[in-house]
Amino acid sequence: MKKILFYSAHRYDKKYFRLANENYGFQLTFVAAHLDDTTVALAKGHDAVCIFVNDQVDERMLMALADCGVYLLALRCAGYNNVDIAAAAELAMTIVRVPAYSPHAVAEHALGLMLALNRKIPRAYNRVRESNFALDGLLGFDFFGRTMGVIGAGRIGSIVCRVMLAMGMRVLVVDPQPNQALLALAVSHVSLDELLRQADVISLH
Repeated sequence: MKKILFYSAHRYDKKYFRLANENYGFQLTFVAAHLDDTTVALAKGHDAVCIFVNDQVDERMLMALADCGVYLLALRCAGYNNVDIAAAAELAMTIVRVPAYSPHAVAEHALGLMLALNRKIPRAYNRVRESNFALDGLLGFDFFGRTMGVIGAGRIGSIVCRVMLAMGMRVLVVDPQPNQALLALAVSHVSLDELLRQADVISLH
C-alpha cells in the first residue's frame, strides 16, 4: 500500500482526495501544518508527499524528504516556482503538478471581481448590514460600450475576452503571440502603451 502525506491540508482537501482514493486504496494522511524544518519528519515512512503553494521545497528540504523515504512530490497547484526542480532531478525524485485549473472558473471569478469593484458591491453590502441605504459613493459605470484591456491572452485571458465581448465591450489584448481565434472575433492586438492609454478596465492574466 502506497502512503501519501498531505501538508497544508484543509477540510475540502480531505473530502475530495478521500473520495478520489476510493478507487485506489492508498493510505492518506492529512496535516494542517506547512512543510518546513519542524514538520518534515512527519513524512518519514511515506512514499509521496503532497504540498500546496505556500510550502517551500528547496534543495535542503528535498534532501530531508528523500532521507524520510519520499520519492514523489505532488503539487496541488499549477505553479512550481516553490520547488527546486533541478535538485529534485539530481535526487531522482519525481515531481507532478496540476496541469491547469478550469480556465472558465478563473475567468468567471475575474469577471465577478471586476463587477464587484465597479459597482462597489462590498461597500454596499457593509452599508446595508448597518441599515444604511445611502447611494453616495456607490455608483459605478456600464461596461457596455467601454474598452476592456486584457494583458495575457492564454487559456484564461482568451475566455475573459469572449465574456467581455458578450457584454458589449471593445476588447484590446497584449500578448506575445497574436491569437487568431480572437482576431476573428474583432479583438485588437495592441502594444502595452496603447492598451494602458485606451482601456477603461484592465485584467491581468
